[in-house]
Amino acid sequence: MVVSLVASPDSVVGFPRATAALGRGLCVCAFQGIHAAKGVGPILTTILTYIAIAAVGAAAGIGLQHVLRRRARQAAETAAQDRARQVIQTAEREAENVLKEARLESKDLLLQGRTELERQQKDQRAEATAAERRVAQREENLDRKAGALEKREGEVKGLETVLARRDASLAQQEQASERALKEHRQALERVAGMTAEEAKRTLVTQIETEARLDAAGLTKRILDESREGAEREAREIIARSIQRVTRDYVSEATISVVPIPNDAMKGRIIGREGRNIRAIEAATGIDLIIDETPEAVVISGFDPLRREIAKVSLERLMADGRIHPTRIEEIVDKVKIDIEKLMIEEAEKVIFEVGLSDFHPELVKVLGRLKYRLSYGQNNLYHAREAAYICGIMAAELGLDVKLAKRGALLHDIGKAIWRKSTANRRRW
Repeated sequence: MVVSLVASPDSVVGFPRATAALGRGLCVCAFQGIHAAKGVGPILTTILTYIAIAAVGAAAGIGLQHVLRRRARQAAETAAQDRARQVIQTAEREAENVLKEARLESKDLLLQGRTELERQQKDQRAEATAAERRVAQREENLDRKAGALEKREGEVKGLETVLARRDASLAQQEQASERALKEHRQALERVAGMTAEEAKRTLVTQIETEARLDAAGLTKRILDESREGAEREAREIIARSIQRVTRDYVSEATISVVPIPNDAMKGRIIGREGRNIRAIEAATGIDLIIDETPEAVVISGFDPLRREIAKVSLERLMADGRIHPTRIEEIVDKVKIDIEKLMIEEAEKVIFEVGLSDFHPELVKVLGRLKYRLSYGQNNLYHAREAAYICGIMAAELGLDVKLAKRGALLHDIGKAIWRKSTANRRRW
């Protein structure tokens, strides 16, 4: 019976009905089995009872599940329809808003176009009015100028007539003057007993002699005054130049003092059996004096460059703490390189201070060597800088080339640096 209910779709109107029929069929089968099994035993009866109950529950669950699915599907369809209606309504509202905005924008654009057109027309009318006004003013000016020209033409014609009359009168007066002068000259020739040419030559000779005497005296006086004025002006220019570039300078001594942290450092500088101090003196070419002076070491030497190298090397050795002959030679070599760079930098600084440029690198290097050369107790590099300042001021006072004067003054002692270098190379310090 169960197989026939499930297999034959014609006997079922719908799934719920089929489920109900299946449940009833299962129940009938279960009860028939129970009735038939009464003679078999209670255990089989109980089993069949459970089977029947399970079949009924399964059928009921299947039917309930189907009903719930159907209701859920209907609810989903209803919600989808509602959302679709809402979307359609929202789209319609947005379309209306967009249409309204488009209409407003078109109106705004139309209004802006009208305003711009009116403004352009107004500007054009204003320009046209101004142009008409300018044309009318030009016409008035031309009319006034034409009237003035006509008036001037009349005045010129009147002046021409007056001038023609005056020319005729002057011509008559000139003829009368020539006749009177001729008569006067003839009378003078009769009285003087010589012709006009002879009198003219005599007069010219006398005037020329007197003029030469006057010119010689005037020339002598002018030369004397010019010489006195030139000397006075030269003295004033030099005095003003020196006053404007007055600089203090300190005379370089022949010794340098190096401060040390404590007196124990003197023993380290001297070294075992004096090897450190001998290494320093041999590497730098100076004399190192270590006496009872507290916390100080004296460097003695006539060469400022060697004293500077020794001073910087000693300061670096004390700062490093490693004082031995090998380290001394290394430090001295490094300090020589650094001093060379320092001299180049100092020369470039001086060139910049005096307002010059375009110096060859080798010339800058040679000029820097003047920093450690003295002349009459003054540093040669700073002396050259002061000379450049003074010559520049004097050239400006005299109207000469200022830069050329500064360049010549800055390089006037350059030979001393070259001589010093060649002497140092021969000594191999």
